This record gives sequence, C-alpha cells and structure tokens, in this order.
Amino acid sequence: MTDMKELLRSLPSLPGPYVPFDTAQAPAQPEPLFAQWLQAAIDAGIREPHAMTLSTVDGDGCPDARVLILKNVDEHGWHFAISRASPKGRQISDSPQVALTFYWPALGRQVRIRGTAHDMGEQTSSADFLARPLGSRAGALLGRQSDVLESPQELEDGLARQLRRLEQQPDVLPDSWVVYAVRPREIEFWQGNEQRRHVRLRYRRAPDASWSKERLWP
Repeated sequence: MTDMKELLRSLPSLPGPYVPFDTAQAPAQPEPLFAQWLQAAIDAGIREPHAMTLSTVDGDGCPDARVLILKNVDEHGWHFAISRASPKGRQISDSPQVALTFYWPALGRQVRIRGTAHDMGEQTSSADFLARPLGSRAGALLGRQSDVLESPQELEDGLARQLRRLEQQPDVLPDSWVVYAVRPREIEFWQGNEQRRHVRLRYRRAPDASWSKERLWP
C-alpha cells in the first residue's frame, strides 16, 4: 500500500521559475491587475483559466466550496451563474458573504476575493441562461441539483424530457436561475516563489469605494 505521506512529500511544489511580481508597478485598482493575470494565464495555455472556487457557509456556519466558471468582471464585481434552488444558492440567500479563489499553478499565482454576492436581476440572468449550451439548460431545468439520484436512468429520462421541452420552447427559463456579482471588499494577489518568498499584495476597499494597497508577509 502506498505511503500517502511519502507520496505527497515526493511531489514537487512551486518548482518555478516564475515571473517576478513588482508590486510598485501594480495599478491603483485591482480590476486591471486581475485582467492582466487572467490574460497571462490564457497566454500560458492554462486550461480553464476562468475556473474559480466559490466558498460559502451553510446555516450551521460550516464552510462549503466548489469550482465554478467566471462569467464577467465589471463595475458590479465578479460574476457567476447558479440556481437559487441549489445548496450554494440557498447558502447565498442566507448569507451573501462569499469568497472566490483563482489558482494558476503553472504561473504560481493565486487571486483571493472576499465580498458580498448581489443578484444582478432578471434581465442579466435570463440572457446568461439563454446563452448556455443546450445540455446545460436541460440540466438546469431539471431543478434536481444535489438531490439523491436513485438510478442513472432517472437522470437520462429527465434530461430527455427537458431536451424535448427546449425543442418546443427554446426560450423557456427556470425561475431559479440567477447571476450574482461579488462586490469585493478585499482582493489579494499572491505570487509564489521557489524559495517561499511569496509576494502578496492586498487591495482593500474604503467606504468611499476607493482602494488602498498593502504588501503582506509571505
């Protein structure tokens, strides 16, 4: 049997080399820097560079996390789309304080965002849903996310019914679909270093919506 501890110790961690992060050159606001880092991840050929971990808390205060896809970044914040009826949707309804984490291992970079999720409204949510692939819409119309699945056939039958429904009603929308934007209060840009001299820059939003910057210890 494999010794898990030895296996994990044998795996490389932050091997580098990485591009240095000069915090003195960082812009006054975090959005342009995020756009630069995302583009660098795309240019590096990282698969799904727009994937992120959404962290929430449940009614008992226990943390929960899952990977989603970033939909947009604008003056409202960082966008994602989910069903209100899903566990994460119910958790956000109860407590809209969330965290987003991006990680691009080939670049040794993380971006950590803490803020509040805001409903972007029916028009934005409808437009997002209708732009999704057919199979994704069929799955959302089922409305059974995270329910116990009694048999694979139950899933196949349900998807088939919804696909037929979409053929007849291509513009049908689930009531539960919602696009949230996370308005950040803190954003940290983390650049790893092979010698563990990680460079960390945190932006913090002031009450007047301006941003301050501060370097953190590794």
